[in-house]
Amino acid sequence: VQLQASGGGLVQAGGSLTLSCVASGISFRENAMAWYRQAPGKQRELVAGINTSGRTNYRDSIKGRFTISRDSAKSTVYLQMNSLNAEDTAVYYCNSPYSLYATSDAARFSWGQGTLVTVSS
Repeated sequence: VQLQASGGGLVQAGGSLTLSCVASGISFRENAMAWYRQAPGKQRELVAGINTSGRTNYRDSIKGRFTISRDSAKSTVYLQMNSLNAEDTAVYYCNSPYSLYATSDAARFSWGQGTLVTVSS
């Protein structure tokens, strides 16, 4: 199993980024997918999830700013992030959650390296 996240970088507050995560070694079409993030000194948290039918769920702090989507033909999940602020600074990971509404970072597969998003204020 490999979950390869990319697209992070340094962006000014108010800016946008789109993250991508290519999944290999899993039955992508059969798995819900989610984006997680871990800020310095904090626990990893689930920020957005999408199930196999396209239903989505978002953490309150990013509702209206982030959009998760998936392309099963490419085994890729995306996170469009707009109106970024300093609190969004974190390493972002993708994985398959046990539930879109999970309050922990429990996930089905081993974690990839993630991609770092740094928002300057």
